[in-house]
Parts: sequence; C-alpha cells; structure tokens
Amino acid sequence: MTNPSKDNMNPKALLLAAGLGTRLKPWTNHHPKALAMVNGKSLLQRNIEYLQQYKIVDVVVNVHHFADQIIRAIQQHNGWGSRITISDESDEVLETGGGLLKAAPLLEANHPIIMMNVDILTDYNLSLMMKYHGEKKPLATLATSNRQTSRYLLFDDDNNLCGWRNTITGEEKLKANYTSSKIPKAFSGIHLIDPTIFKLINRTGKFSIIDAYLDLMSTHAIKSFEFADSRFIDVGKPESIERAEAMFPI
Repeated sequence: MTNPSKDNMNPKALLLAAGLGTRLKPWTNHHPKALAMVNGKSLLQRNIEYLQQYKIVDVVVNVHHFADQIIRAIQQHNGWGSRITISDESDEVLETGGGLLKAAPLLEANHPIIMMNVDILTDYNLSLMMKYHGEKKPLATLATSNRQTSRYLLFDDDNNLCGWRNTITGEEKLKANYTSSKIPKAFSGIHLIDPTIFKLINRTGKFSIIDAYLDLMSTHAIKSFEFADSRFIDVGKPESIERAEAMFPI
C-alpha cells in the first residue's frame, strides 16, 4: 500500500456543479442546479460559505450545464469571499471521477482535497472528519450516515470500504473473495481525498468516483466517517427545496 501524503494543512475543495440536474426540472431547463435558491441563497453560495467555516477558501468549481450562469454569479459576487477557480467541462460532463481527474491540475498535490456535491446542504462538522482523516491516513474518507437509500456503500468491522449494493436491483460488488461483515451505510456526497489517488486511478474520460474506489478498495484503505445528529438534505428534486428551506432558514 502506498502512503498518502502527511500534510494536514487545510484542504482545497472541489464543488461538483457540472451535472445536468435532471431531477430538479423544471428549474434546470433554464438554470444550473448550483444556482437553485434556498431562502435567498443559491446552493453554490451556501456550500462556499459552509466551507469557509472550516477555513477552506480555495475552491474549484466544475461547470457544464449553463456554465456561463455559474461563472457570472461567481464573478458578480466576488466568489462570496473565497478564491474560486473554474474547471470547465463544457465539452462533456465527466461525472464525479472524471471531473476530479480533470480538476487535478487545479488542486495542489500536497494537500488533501474536499470534494462535495453542490446539491447537498449540511451542517456536518468537517473538522471532525479532517481530524479522523489525518489520524487514519486512508486514501479517502467518505461521509456517511444511517439514512435509508437505494444504494449503499458497504464497510467491514474496521470501517474500510468492502463493497457496494443496489437494494432495488440486488446488484452487489465486493472485494475479491470477501466473506466478512458487510455494514451498509448511506453515502452523503462529501469526500476527503489524498492526492496520491491521481496516480492510482486507471480510468479515463467519464466515470463515477465510486467505481474508482471499488477498483482500489482491495489495496488501499477507504474509510467511512459517520455523522450523527447533523442536518443533511439532498436538494435534488423541486419538493426538496421546501424541506431545505425549513432545515436551513438562515
């Protein structure tokens, strides 16, 4: 196993804002999901301000769907006080894994990277996750919870990723010859990633980072960090806007 870098300085962040946001129609027929409003603030602004709470002010935002609107909003608001760089996926949306690889030149090689979906809102204490990641030094640490979902990440008794399960189709992917505990946890869309991953991923083009984790889980530690008693919502559908406004009134 390779040893991840040991630099514990504040990470840079990658906000994934390139998606088509098909679940958030009709808003996304004319706007990017990143600019959907919750109590007067866009999802993008809320997540940039969320990261600022943990002194994370260097942020890469990937763009594709209505990229010009996102870039204009960032310019008009001076990045809401953060230093924002654009990773342009205008030619093709690359999903989470491909998006991370394309953004690699914009992310410092000696620092851990926070990657998160722009359409989630939470008050998770990232300091706790960063502390855990610094102590355990896995290749990646994934925020999880016990909420219900149709697709689960599976972890062993030592909190290491060992597989993935789709409860609707019954499909399951496991480490080779794996027969031990399979503890299901819902992924919450926040990753803390050691930059050594860029040398290890053997996929190219458009792919999910989850598939890359499944490729690497047999040789590298990929940990779960479970958050309890925290607010979390995936603002993926129009009806979730109202719930998000009740959960995040300010």
